[in-house]
Order: sequence, then C-alpha cells, then structure tokens
Amino acid sequence: MKRRFSVFFIFLALTFFMSSLFLGVKHKAFANSPINSDIFNLSSKSAILLDANSKTVVYTKNENDKRPIASMCKIMTLLLCLEAIDRGEINENDYITISENASSMGGSQVFLETNAEYKVSDLIKSIVVASANDSCVAMAEKLCGSEELFVSKMNERAKELNMNNTCFVNCTGLPKAGQYSTAKDVSTMFLELLNHNNYYNYSSIWMDKIEHPKGRCTEISNTNKLIRFFEGCDSGKTGYTSEAGHCLVASAKRNDMRLISVVISSPDSKTRFREVSSMFNYGFTNYCNKIIINSSMPINETFTVLKGNKNTVEGIADKPLYLFTKRNEEKPIEIVIKANEKICAPIYKGDEIGEIIVYEKGVQIASVKIVSNEEIQVKSYGNALNDIIDNWAI
Repeated sequence: MKRRFSVFFIFLALTFFMSSLFLGVKHKAFANSPINSDIFNLSSKSAILLDANSKTVVYTKNENDKRPIASMCKIMTLLLCLEAIDRGEINENDYITISENASSMGGSQVFLETNAEYKVSDLIKSIVVASANDSCVAMAEKLCGSEELFVSKMNERAKELNMNNTCFVNCTGLPKAGQYSTAKDVSTMFLELLNHNNYYNYSSIWMDKIEHPKGRCTEISNTNKLIRFFEGCDSGKTGYTSEAGHCLVASAKRNDMRLISVVISSPDSKTRFREVSSMFNYGFTNYCNKIIINSSMPINETFTVLKGNKNTVEGIADKPLYLFTKRNEEKPIEIVIKANEKICAPIYKGDEIGEIIVYEKGVQIASVKIVSNEEIQVKSYGNALNDIIDNWAI
C-alpha cells in the first residue's frame, strides 16, 4: 500500500535576509551542485564541506586528489577500535599490556610504559585528544596481533566504505611511502566514525591527563582547537607532517544541522583552523535542515493488521527526517508512505511495518522506517467469536 502527497518546502527570503544581517554574510546562495570555484580563496590544496545527515556536498576543491593525510589516518584506527567495542571483542574497561614496539613509537605520544597495563578507554582518549601514536599501535596489536594485520583491516574497511582513493600503510600516519587519501575519502570515514556515540565522550575533551601505573601523569590537550573556539564544534582530527602539510577534519552541529569540513595540505596550523571555520560559517549561514518527518508524532495513515485483536496499528517513524536546503529555496518534494504487504499479529512496539520515502524530481533523496507504536496480540478465540456475533446479519 502506498500513499503519495507533495510538499513544498519553503523558506521565505526575508528569513534569509535577516539571518544574513546578524551573521555578516558576504556570499550569495549557490545552485544545487557543489561549489567548485574557490569562493573562500583557500590556501589548502584540497577541501570539502558537506552536510552529515544527507551527505549533500556543499563545496569542493580538488576533493579527489590523492595526498598524504598524516594523523588523519587515525580516524580509521579509531573506527576499527569502536567497531570492535560494538561487537563485544573488547570493552572500554579492559586493560591492555603495552609492548616494547608500541611504547617506542615516535612523534605524538603519551609515553606509555613497556609491559605496563592501560585501560582501553584511556588509550582511545589519548588517540582522540592527543593523537598518540604509541596508543594506536597498542590498540592495533591488541585487536589484530600486529600493526601489519591491523593495517590490512584498515584497507579492507576502506574498500567497504567505497574509499577508492585511499591506501593505509600504518595505523598512525607517520611518514611512509604509499600512504594517501583524499578530502572526499576522509569525510567518508569521519562520517562513519561520527555514527558511534561513545566517540563524543572523548572528542570534546579539551584538557585531561593519562595516569601511568607507576604514578606518573601525562597532561594532554586536544589538537583540534576548534572544539574550544568554534561554536558547535564537538569533534575532529588534525594531522601534520612536512610531506602532508597541515590537515584537519572537523564537525560542528548547530540546532538540527551537522556539517563536516576537511582541508588537506594547509600552509600552517592557523590557516587550517581558519579555513575550516570559514567553510562552517558559510554552511550554517546559507543552509538549514528542516524537519519533514517527526519521530515523536504518529503517522496519519491506517496500517491494517491481520489476525490481530485490533484491526489497525499505529505507526511512527523510527527517527526524524530532515531536508537539507538553502535558506531561501523552494524545494518541491514528494513523500510516499509505503506499508508492508502483510502486517500480521503478534506485533511488538518497534517492529517495522513500513517505510516513508522522500523524492525530489522523481529521485529518491531520503527514507525512514515506519515502526509500530503499540503492541497488537494475536486474536483470541473469544475475539473471533465476538467478531462473528457483531457481524451476524439479523
């Protein structure tokens, strides 16, 4: 069963004008396709700006150019760690014994002690906040037995995410021939990392410390300065080598919109933060996410139940659905409500009973599951008998 209806999603030009006054907008709204001309006059060699929810790309500059990305490789390292936690292979409260190989890593580190035990949560925290190479190798060895085997998993996961212009040769991003990625691929793996809620437990930490078993402490501070100085920024990863230049991927959320911004090969650290901030400001000023499906309100549609003690079941979207658009843009969309072919009792709250599909100009742009908002039991003998009596023709 399908039900179709059209919606015109409209933001008045006045709204855009007033927001421009308050935010000091200097750019006009652009067409639906990504901006390729360098309106920001970026010094970074590659860049991308996109909406995290819809994955709509707003701006690009050489987004598919293969370049070394330094410590942004650790995004994939962290992703594999958090996925292992989700699968139950390790726990954040587990302890890991540090090998001599892991403790001997150079570059950014927290000076882990050889043969000492550290909690997984502290190792992950040191990677997210301080970009600790020694902690990366320690986690790699724990999960796969060696860094080499872990790197193979990194490349396998990259292929699964369609990161076709990426190759990892270590889990740290330390300089090594043959390691590269692109701004687009970095945004892809970072978006996947953002799907893990426990990542945010670490990503917004500004300053903290790692306590060592012998009583020594290592003070750490977040390499992503935007979490303190840019409104809404709660996550990100920096990178720097002389070969890669200064790199940064970051995400910021305001109201119902989350943006992701990437720059690769900036000339200096201040420039990477400034250019990512500039892209964020443009995105938040010129675009918005308007809710079109509310997950807190029942769907105004009848879902017929077979063999149940009730003939219909109340449906609700399993998550809210947003439409990413320019602030002053009229966007015609079509919403299709599609019930499952057969909805049979018993039905439990949260069971999938259909789907809502959103189309723009005949192309599907979003979808969300419809789930039951109540429980429906199988019709009992007494219920069936009452139905017969109620429908008996006199």
